[in-house]
Amino acid sequence: MIKKWLGNILPQKRNDKTVQYHPFIANIDSFAAEQVLQRLHQAGFNAYLVGGAVRDLLLGIEPKDFDIVTNATPQQICHIFRRSRIVGRRFPIAHVMIGPETIEVTTFRSGGKVRQNKDGRIMHDNHYGTIDQDAMRRDFTCNALYYDVQRQQIIDYHNSVADIKARKIEMIGDPLSRYQEDPVRILRAIRLAGKLGFEIDEATAAPIASCTALLSKEPVSRLFDELLKILFSGHAQSCLKQLTLLGEVDNIHPLLDVMYQATKLPHFHLINHTLAQTDKRIKEGKSVSIGFILATLLWHEVDERWLAAQQSGQSPTAAMHTAITQLKENLDHNWGITHRHSATMREIWLLQAQFLHRIGKRPHRLMTHPRFRAAYDFLLLLATNNERFAKTAQWWKNFQAAESEQRWQMTQPTQNNTYKNSSTKKKRRPSHKKIKEKPTHHLDLSNVSFDDE
Repeated sequence: MIKKWLGNILPQKRNDKTVQYHPFIANIDSFAAEQVLQRLHQAGFNAYLVGGAVRDLLLGIEPKDFDIVTNATPQQICHIFRRSRIVGRRFPIAHVMIGPETIEVTTFRSGGKVRQNKDGRIMHDNHYGTIDQDAMRRDFTCNALYYDVQRQQIIDYHNSVADIKARKIEMIGDPLSRYQEDPVRILRAIRLAGKLGFEIDEATAAPIASCTALLSKEPVSRLFDELLKILFSGHAQSCLKQLTLLGEVDNIHPLLDVMYQATKLPHFHLINHTLAQTDKRIKEGKSVSIGFILATLLWHEVDERWLAAQQSGQSPTAAMHTAITQLKENLDHNWGITHRHSATMREIWLLQAQFLHRIGKRPHRLMTHPRFRAAYDFLLLLATNNERFAKTAQWWKNFQAAESEQRWQMTQPTQNNTYKNSSTKKKRRPSHKKIKEKPTHHLDLSNVSFDDE
């Protein structure tokens, strides 16, 4: 018992036979990362680039993030760097801000005893250790590489370089236990396989279906962040093909349900078409709107409610407002979507109803709306997949291309403009009897936020 206890708290003896050193000259295109490494070394600490950045450098891919691991504690890191803060409850780490960049600096984790719940999920892991122990706590072999900038070499504890060359995703340790420790590793394996074009090792893939239900116990905000990484990896379509490993995904996260169903839809469907265009824009280095993509993926949720409200007798604009109100609580709370992104979605959806108003001054005002371009692009996307929106989309396309005089003629009440909005007033018959009118309730959009992302 005492021997086991000492083994948990003392550094494990290093077995140099299992460690490989690969000479490698890395082009670290991050001033902030270089500064953090240099200042930690000057302060007398060990510090290495770790994880995905080293993997991507080996593959010739430009890393998006540079993470650093060190034997300095978070408190010591914050003492060295004035612009830094400690984040994380389960395992505290330091965020160091240099210029516009934020570098995540983690202290070596040990193999010490961690606190787990009944499902095996790690709830507390605040034990520091050595680089050897830290390598055992990494998730996949391709993420367990350490780069020593002073010696210009890669330190490899798990034959990781060979696995990367073989284009293989392999779990470190027992896959079932590692998924139970952190179920989000399931989504991470899927993202890595799709993004890198790697194959998930058979033993690593085997327990995924049986552990998928554990994802429903994770915080929705954490699931949402991981799903966004899949959608905006630049390889969303490839990642979605890996989702078949999950088995049943009901009642885990609505966005995951949509992504899973997309694997069964034809490539020209609204969702798959959007993801293909997103992948293309990311690979070309163009910007993408998270709110716009989410508005597309979750359109069916609001469209069903919109149609139902119209069938109950509401006008298209009022019906859209009703549909969004019904959906808002789920969007902001149960799905983990931030207010910024959900506001963008609501604005794009609200304007789809506004596009039906094609008489009077409203179309002219609508073109000056700050979200008009995004909403119009969304309308065109709907029209390519649903004839219900084709006529409206064509009218707006013609309206934008027309001269000012022609635009004025297009917005006059005629038989060709079949949809009558509230600006077209009906003539009332004169009445000798004074009738007390009931108050009318109009949709008030004055308090709707139209901030840009």
